[in-house]
Amino acid sequence: MLYHLFEWFEKNDIEFPGSGILEFISFRVLLAMLLSLLITLVFGKRLINILKRKIGDETVRDLGLAGEEQKKGTPTMGGIIIILGIVVPTLLFARLDTIYIILMLIATVWLGIIGFIDDFLKLRAKRIAHQQGVAYKKGDKDGLAGWFKILGQVGLGIFVGATLYFNAEVRIWREYQGTPPADDPSVFCKIINNRQKCFVETKVPITTIPFVKSHEFNYSKLLPESWRDYTWLLYILIVIFIITAVSNGANITDGLDGLATGTSALIGVCLGIFAYASGNLYFADYLNIMYIPGLGELSVFIAAMIGACIGFLWYNSYPAQVFMGDTGSLTLGGIIASIAIIVHKELLIPIFCGVFFVELLSVMLQVSYFKYTKRKFGVGKRIFLMSPLHHHYQKQGYHEAKIATRFWIVTVLCVLLSIATLKLR
Repeated sequence: MLYHLFEWFEKNDIEFPGSGILEFISFRVLLAMLLSLLITLVFGKRLINILKRKIGDETVRDLGLAGEEQKKGTPTMGGIIIILGIVVPTLLFARLDTIYIILMLIATVWLGIIGFIDDFLKLRAKRIAHQQGVAYKKGDKDGLAGWFKILGQVGLGIFVGATLYFNAEVRIWREYQGTPPADDPSVFCKIINNRQKCFVETKVPITTIPFVKSHEFNYSKLLPESWRDYTWLLYILIVIFIITAVSNGANITDGLDGLATGTSALIGVCLGIFAYASGNLYFADYLNIMYIPGLGELSVFIAAMIGACIGFLWYNSYPAQVFMGDTGSLTLGGIIASIAIIVHKELLIPIFCGVFFVELLSVMLQVSYFKYTKRKFGVGKRIFLMSPLHHHYQKQGYHEAKIATRFWIVTVLCVLLSIATLKLR
């Protein structure tokens, strides 16, 4: 809003000291991160107190893990703090007429509402059980039905996929190979890094293949020639799968104090670098990656997300004063998946989201192997002491703060490897 306000001042010849500095994305990125930190740090404590009084606390399942008793009474739904820390700075400092900003604001609110309803219904069920004097068991007909959450994620996937495929503002500049025809208006030339290069705009649904020299892949090649008119349908299905998988991966990872929060902040740094590089024509040319007009503006949103996660970590690190709940974990997972798709780095998700991926995989392997062995031998067997993976290490006697810190270190390594793919191919 401030960007558009100062832009209006300039168009109407109204002088306002320092207004021109908001034209620089780098400055607005810093402002967004600082404001996000202030919101989560300064107002975070007040929101935690409100959550304690008005909403209630989380009921911790008895899993036989160390430190469970200390977590009882800790308020949940802290994801509200993260969402505020993302949305408010983005509204103030980003260009709101950019399709990518609009898309991410809708995605944030969309999954935030689904997560909030799920958390609220769980807490209401607990409160009703307490009033009736009945023992409350977490998971007994509380929260949103699993299919409803999946439906919400699928709905977001359809919205994101359809927007990216059909919206006219979503386009890519690709270098024109050969001598450009003089009468072709779709081809245009620019002086980039002291060399003239010619480009053509395209809406081809492509993604980046890591570690490969010819590092672009067209999704239409997955279909037979006669079916390529339905590439949009395949693309939307892929987007649905990615958003659902990453969102649930983040949700499963949120089982230790600070684990999902710190991991998401580090992943945000990786995505911010990708967005800034692909959104800057000079960097894109130097790195030989696709240039996506308007994408640089997404850096403001990502900076707000990083600031919100770091600020929330102040209260969510061990021992946690608040849990993010599904309100935060589903939202962060959906944001990360959507940005990865927008910057055409979805094939890198198993690397920079390595912790989410392994956590989700550990649950799938545990459940599948247990069912298989029970069906075949009559007794279910387990691969891990407990899933998700972080509980396996807890069962081995590791302190949860050590587990979370080591998972952050693994995420740093995964992020560095992902960034290296910009040149390592």
